Amino acid sequence: MKAYRFPEGFNWGTATASYQIEGGKGGRAPCIWDAFCKTEGRVVNGDNGDLACDHFTLYKEDVKIMKDMGLKNYRLSIAMPRIFPGGQGPANEEGIAFYNGLIDCLLDAGITPCVTLYHWDLPLELEMEHGGWQNYITVERFLEYAEVCFERFGDRVKSWLTFNEPWCAAVLGYGNGEMAPGCTSSDAVKVYRAGHHMLLGHARAVEIYRKKFRTAQNGVIGVTLNCNWTEPKPSDDPETAKLNAEAAERSVLWNLGWFADPVYKGDYPEVMRNRCGDRLPEFTADEKALLKGSSDFFGLNHYSTDYAEDDSGPGHYVSHWGTVNTGGFWGDMAVRGSTDPSWAKTDMGWPIVPWGFRKLLLWIQARYSPEGGIQVTENGAAVNEPTVDLAVDDKARIVYYEGYLKEMHAAIQLGADVRAYYAWSFMDNFEWAYGYSKRFGLVHVDYNTMKRTPKSSLKWFSKVLSTNTLERRLWLDV
Repeated sequence: MKAYRFPEGFNWGTATASYQIEGGKGGRAPCIWDAFCKTEGRVVNGDNGDLACDHFTLYKEDVKIMKDMGLKNYRLSIAMPRIFPGGQGPANEEGIAFYNGLIDCLLDAGITPCVTLYHWDLPLELEMEHGGWQNYITVERFLEYAEVCFERFGDRVKSWLTFNEPWCAAVLGYGNGEMAPGCTSSDAVKVYRAGHHMLLGHARAVEIYRKKFRTAQNGVIGVTLNCNWTEPKPSDDPETAKLNAEAAERSVLWNLGWFADPVYKGDYPEVMRNRCGDRLPEFTADEKALLKGSSDFFGLNHYSTDYAEDDSGPGHYVSHWGTVNTGGFWGDMAVRGSTDPSWAKTDMGWPIVPWGFRKLLLWIQARYSPEGGIQVTENGAAVNEPTVDLAVDDKARIVYYEGYLKEMHAAIQLGADVRAYYAWSFMDNFEWAYGYSKRFGLVHVDYNTMKRTPKSSLKWFSKVLSTNTLERRLWLDV
């Protein structure tokens, strides 16, 4: 048995999101996901987030489980439509009271909250009246909401994230319609405009925090981005191998650099500017200055790895929901993704490739050298768990975590400044377009009774937390 010890002060945590666990109580108005769920054929089994895991009612029970497992960090999100039910102020005091209670409960249990301001649950009124992230009005409403959150919670919350995975919100929400609000854009104009507005919302929220709150509250603020690693598909032909290597790099820039380059370098990647032309919005000089350096750390959500091939024709991408998309965003990127038949897959169908995690962390370190280090804000696996007994004995999830943590440790040894890791997710929840058919949790949730049952992975992760060490067992080797 070999042990992999992590740096002193390394932060371990788990993560969830408001729409996925809280339910609709507490004066929460409809959001874009409520409307999406009610559209036939959008969500598996017609599931919705009306009750979810009823965390709104049961949060004290959930925090007790966290405390008992020795958790010290917990990433949650605030539901904008619970604070601003109509998309703008005044604030809903019932919603404020809920989050005050949750934050205080976490702190009383010795758990540090990391709070995400936007995890996809945009108030429906902003989408219906203004076109959501297509309209700068939504940026203005988001800034008003962010300031209320800083004012009301910032005396206790010391770690903030503005946006979770803007890539998903832009591409899947406004490009191919697989996520709320379910819009499509054959030329990707809506995709790039939504991403542009979220970047401006991020930068201006950070500006507000730094100018008005940071001195007194002494917190940090950033954004978290999602990215698979893309490995060049092997080829014996030198020219093909070269093109595939370029495609793999282009893919990471399109999926991660699209948002990270403006935050760390002040503008979009040059390859995007060249390929998209005037369909990619321009930043003003002031906006570039505001964006550059606008994250106190690099937030990263990572789950999987794909092979990349150059595709000089229309772009082809097989989505997580099995649909094939051509042209638009994918055509601009001109990368064909594929997998290796030898790679195992999670219940989501995502390849399990731990070494891709190491490569991505090192790529981020080399390109951005983030001053505040890298925080892995999500990583985890869906496992097929049709019964509670199978869920409790979730060795497959432990295997996934062990493989990815080993490679994260290797990346740290090779120079990646990784300082935090949050397992996704604390408990089973509403998995967006998959409804309740996929389970990522360390805690099993019976959606009929709301009973919580800790899984083997929670007990395993608890040991990692208490020892700051990953112990590799031969029977779980990957």
